[in-house]
Amino acid sequence: MTHPVAPAQALIVIDVQSAFVAGPDAVPEAPRLLDRITDLIARARAGGSLIVHLQNDGPTGAPDEPKTPGWELHLPVRESHREVVIRKTEDDGFHKTRLGALLTEQGVRALAVCGVMSEMCVSATARTALELGYRVVMPHDSHATYDIPAAADISDAVPAAMASRVAEWALGDEIEIIARAADLTFTAG
Repeated sequence: MTHPVAPAQALIVIDVQSAFVAGPDAVPEAPRLLDRITDLIARARAGGSLIVHLQNDGPTGAPDEPKTPGWELHLPVRESHREVVIRKTEDDGFHKTRLGALLTEQGVRALAVCGVMSEMCVSATARTALELGYRVVMPHDSHATYDIPAAADISDAVPAAMASRVAEWALGDEIEIIARAADLTFTAG
């Protein structure tokens, strides 16, 4: 039995950049992920929620090096005071960015997170949001990562879907994990 999920006031779209969701180096099941995130963005816009697109600035030579094709945000952004892009250089979207101040300015107390990579930037941003006292919802079908390669004398390869689930679990019992993004609604902050 599923319980109704209280609405979120903001959607944080984490690192949905071409290097990670398009072409031969995309995360597994990237088309499904993009479909879910596109729907979340459309519903957040319709609900008048704040939408923040985090964009990682990778180091020189990385797939997400600034101003390279892989660095570009893959989904269209409608920049306004309610839909913004915030660039970052660390996994945590709050670290040395204006994300926290923006959420405070907009009166946001409940947010949803989606994007890539589950165990890195998505997890780090969600963890800091929880530490700052935000209500955080993470739809299981709207974040992803890569397979974790085998490590000699440690483990076999870990499938991406399992790595994503472990990332959710590691966030503890304060985060709201829901199975489907479609079950989440949005409202203005």
